[in-house]
Amino acid sequence: MEKRGFDNAKYLEMQSAKILERIEMFGDKLYLEFGGKLFDDYHAARVLPGFEPDSKIKMLSQLKDKAEILIVINANDIEKNKTRSDLGITYDMDVLRLIDIFKGRGFYVGSVVLTRFAEQPSVVAFQKRLEMRGIKVYKHYPIEGYPSEVEKIVSEEGYGKNEYVVTTRPLVVVTAPGPGSGKMATCLSQLYHENKRGVKAGYAKYETFPIWNLPLKHPVNTAYEAATADLNDMNMIDPFHLEAYGKMAVNYNRDVEIFPVLSAMMSKIMGQSPYKSPTDMGVNMAGYCIVDKDLVENACKQEIIRRYYAAQVDVRRGLIGKEVISKIEILMQRMQITTADRAVVKPALEKEALTGAPGCALQLCTGEIVVGKTGDLLGASAAALLNGLKALAGIDDSVDVISSKVIEPIQKLKVNHMGSANPRLHTDETLLSLAVSAATNPTAKKAMDQLSKLKGAQMHSSVVLSHVDDKTLKKLGINVTCEPKRQS
Repeated sequence: MEKRGFDNAKYLEMQSAKILERIEMFGDKLYLEFGGKLFDDYHAARVLPGFEPDSKIKMLSQLKDKAEILIVINANDIEKNKTRSDLGITYDMDVLRLIDIFKGRGFYVGSVVLTRFAEQPSVVAFQKRLEMRGIKVYKHYPIEGYPSEVEKIVSEEGYGKNEYVVTTRPLVVVTAPGPGSGKMATCLSQLYHENKRGVKAGYAKYETFPIWNLPLKHPVNTAYEAATADLNDMNMIDPFHLEAYGKMAVNYNRDVEIFPVLSAMMSKIMGQSPYKSPTDMGVNMAGYCIVDKDLVENACKQEIIRRYYAAQVDVRRGLIGKEVISKIEILMQRMQITTADRAVVKPALEKEALTGAPGCALQLCTGEIVVGKTGDLLGASAAALLNGLKALAGIDDSVDVISSKVIEPIQKLKVNHMGSANPRLHTDETLLSLAVSAATNPTAKKAMDQLSKLKGAQMHSSVVLSHVDDKTLKKLGINVTCEPKRQS
């Protein structure tokens, strides 16, 4: 059974209570800006073992009758076809995906706000697409001088030009497909319009990281810095919180930098800002739910190493600059860790040195490490995956759970009819072959039954994995790292 360092049930209970408390603080309505991912928060699940990837949406489900969803998207992101790197879909498609997921879980999706709207043709087309689905669409416009010219912004020439979003429930959850969508600006614009209408509305922010009541250099907060190294984010002591309360609290640079402007805006809208620091705005209770300090700290150190390898691969692909690697190296030095602390690295490299071809190592949740080599039938990652399933099932390594008679026709199909230059089976093809074999082969079925036990396993490849292998392994819950080189 997987060890847990985080009490997820306690987290759901505390988080829901905190949000209800914040709604009551303002009276009529709370606009709650959601940072990070509402679904599939795998970073949190990795650094806080026991945190469930869909914890945020589960927590919101407890407030379903009080909540409505408002999705925000930057019109410029639609025009530029901006893509979510983790899902490989454009932001506008992700909005449609989010709507379907929310509705499928019984949430009321009130509307979509198009920020920085300027009659972009692709944005107008997207608006019509949403309206055909019965989704209300509102337009918010660019404001000259934002965010520094507070007097102009908080006026009829600023927020006053934006369309007022009609909401009907006391909790309005403001989310978006990615950063820079304009969630905070949308919340403040709504506060302006609600105040004019005599509605007692407030604003709060919900982000899991950095965790405000853990030390600045705690491994959890350091892992967050590693995860955002390409964004130039930096954790720091909240100076406003320290001055107001004489207590240390951790926040990050962007919230600290914008707080004076934000506070001035809320003061102008509401008569007085309800918050003395950016930390005050948050409603994150995650820091109170860590139950195994050592387990969490070790998980965070492993995440930093994984981020280091991911950055190296992204630099090789030309997606980020080398300064990102340098930043993570500094964080690794702070935590006193090296790549040698990732147990699967050495055996993967040793397998490549021994065979002269790519090698993979897989560490199971039992702690056992198995390796895979590049063969005539399977790629190294597929071989390691199959060997891992055999180890979990107690099947001897010499036993073939997939007959070559099953694999060879697939290879011929790939090369002769699908135009593939590589006859070896990828991980997805290997799993399909195993599933077919399991219908008539009890040994294959025994191996197939172990798939759920791969969640949380670690893998390292001596070369960059193909997109299909990387995607398949991640779907199985395996944490993968690669050396930053291609197979020759």
